[in-house]
Amino acid sequence: MLSLVSCKKPTETPDIRYSYPASKFAMGADLSYANQILDHGGVYKDSGNVTDPYVIFRKYGANVIRFRLFYNPVWTKEVYGTDGVQMYNDFDDVKKGIGKAKAAGLQVCLDFHYSDTWADASTQVIPSEWTSPTLSLLKDSIYNYTLRTLQKLGSAGLMPEFVQAGNEINPGLLLPYGNRWNGNEKNMITLLNSAISAIRTAGTTGNISPKIIIHIAQPENARLWFNGLADEGLTDYDIIGISYYYMWSTTALSSVSNFVSDLRTTFNKDVMIMETVYPWTTGWDDNYNNSIVESALVSGYPATEAGQYKYMHALTQEVIDGGGIGIFTWEPDWITSQMKDLWGTGSSWECNTFFDFEGNSLKGIRFMSDKYNF
Repeated sequence: MLSLVSCKKPTETPDIRYSYPASKFAMGADLSYANQILDHGGVYKDSGNVTDPYVIFRKYGANVIRFRLFYNPVWTKEVYGTDGVQMYNDFDDVKKGIGKAKAAGLQVCLDFHYSDTWADASTQVIPSEWTSPTLSLLKDSIYNYTLRTLQKLGSAGLMPEFVQAGNEINPGLLLPYGNRWNGNEKNMITLLNSAISAIRTAGTTGNISPKIIIHIAQPENARLWFNGLADEGLTDYDIIGISYYYMWSTTALSSVSNFVSDLRTTFNKDVMIMETVYPWTTGWDDNYNNSIVESALVSGYPATEAGQYKYMHALTQEVIDGGGIGIFTWEPDWITSQMKDLWGTGSSWECNTFFDFEGNSLKGIRFMSDKYNF
């Protein structure tokens, strides 16, 4: 059931009208950088007041927060040189974020990267500690690591409601052993099923049994990726997750519903968009080059505050029209600060956030509390 939320400031548009339960539709945001940004001078504001970002997202309709988990990301400390005092996107940082999200009344999606660094559609590197691996050893390692992580979270009352068994695993995972292609899909399925088994086992010990997500980048790649894998034994998962980025996908905004519907009916699984974004400006506020492709902007959706809001509303309705059950924006919190990554200081995403250059929340964030046609 939808709960109607009153709007205390009638001059704000659009009104904050609807709060959707995650069981009906996941209004999600990946805030994996939030803790690091706050530690390095970033400030988030709502109505001019400095506010916890988790609270801001909950206020404007988010019901699930996503966190990525690297295995042993020492580099996230080393990039700060002698000033580095801790790692980020490791277990302790993720545990801290999950605690904040749950304290704000939000559910959680945990995204296992199964790597010390970024695992995505082009890179899937085995954790360095898993030395001299064989398929058998990797099967045990991924099971034990996944189970241990979830059990530690569960014992702290922080079991996630959703778990990704890998991130954008287009090429497979734990390469080269878990290669999806070149006739190696059975090895990949062995590794995935080991991770899935660990998630299922962890879910039997408390009152939360996480929904399992298999995540592929870009909707046009998903059907081919999943074809034939059920016959090979990949069946025990709940959700097909897809990334959808306007600048990297060949799928038109108006066709998203068709892809979502096709995946649902072909593979008999629920479907979510796990990552998406749209810019609110073509400007910048630091010396870190921004990730934006102006030539790929969608007609009718300019890179403005209103254009970002309009695009996110339209995309959400597309997902719903296709029978999808959720949408996550990726790092809409990545404002500029003194945060460092492997490539720069600040943010390459500041044009894609839901906050202006002073940290004030923008109109775009409010798409999550709009009324949609289900």
